[in-house]
Amino acid sequence: MGLIFIRTIIIYITLLVVMRLMGKRQIGEMQPFELVITLLIAELACIPMADTSIPLLYGVIAIVTIYFLHQIVCLLDLGFKPMKALLSGAPSIVLNKDGIDDTQLKKNNLDVSDLIESLRGAGYFALDAVDYALYEANGSFSALPKTNYEQMQNSLPVILIDEGKFDEKNLKLTGKDKSYFLGVLKEQGCKNEKKVLVMTVDGNGKAYFQKKGERYKVLELGWEGKIW
Repeated sequence: MGLIFIRTIIIYITLLVVMRLMGKRQIGEMQPFELVITLLIAELACIPMADTSIPLLYGVIAIVTIYFLHQIVCLLDLGFKPMKALLSGAPSIVLNKDGIDDTQLKKNNLDVSDLIESLRGAGYFALDAVDYALYEANGSFSALPKTNYEQMQNSLPVILIDEGKFDEKNLKLTGKDKSYFLGVLKEQGCKNEKKVLVMTVDGNGKAYFQKKGERYKVLELGWEGKIW
C-alpha cells in the first residue's frame, strides 16, 4: 500500500512538471495532436501507478518521451505552414454572405442543426443576423454578426425544414399546415421540400430560406400579428 502511495506521488509530480512544460494551451483549447498526446500521457500514468510489477522508471521514461515528441511536433507545427495544416487542420467557414456552406459542414461531420445550435450558443438566433461563421481548427466556434443583428432577433426562429425534411413539431407551432408552406416553396421555385437545405421561421412570419447550392433569401410570410 505504501509503495503504491509513493509511486503515485512520483508519477503525479512528473505529470505536473511535463504538463506545465507543454504550455497553457495544453490545459485549455487543444489542437487534435495535443489531445492525442494528453490521452496517451493519462494512460501511461495509470499503468505504473496501479501495477507494482512494472518498474516505475518505465512509466517516467514513457511520459518524458511523449513530452519530447510533443516538442518536436510543436516545432513542426510552428515552423512549417503545410505541416501546421496537416497536424492541426484549418478553419472551416460554414456560413458566409451567400448563406450556409453545406459542403464545409459535411467536411466537419456537421449538419445544419449543429450550426444553428452553435450560433445560439454564441448568442445569435437568426441565421441572417450573421455574415460569417466558422469552426476553428481546435473545434471552437466563431461568428461575425451584422451591425444591426440585434434588430433581427426580436422573435425566436425555429427550424421548419432541415435538409429536405419538415420538422413536424415546429410545423404545428406555426399554426399552418404543410400545404401552406409547400405553396411558399413553389413560389420560390421548389416543387417540394427535398430541394431545401434549410428554412427557419420566426413568430413574426420572417423566414430564412435556402435551396441546396443557392444563395439564401429572407421571406416575409405576411402573418397577422405575432404568433410567438
